[in-house]
Amino acid sequence: MITGEIKSQIDKIWNDFWTGGISNPLTVYRTIYLSDFLKTIR
Repeated sequence: MITGEIKSQIDKIWNDFWTGGISNPLTVYRTIYLSDFLKTIR
């Protein structure tokens, strides 16, 4: 079970995506994964 500060951070990220019109969890995962991948190759 995720609690405390980590849960708050995850909820904030999810709300940001939801507000932006992205509500599919798989799309959120892919977006975060791609952003992280692009950071590592730079």
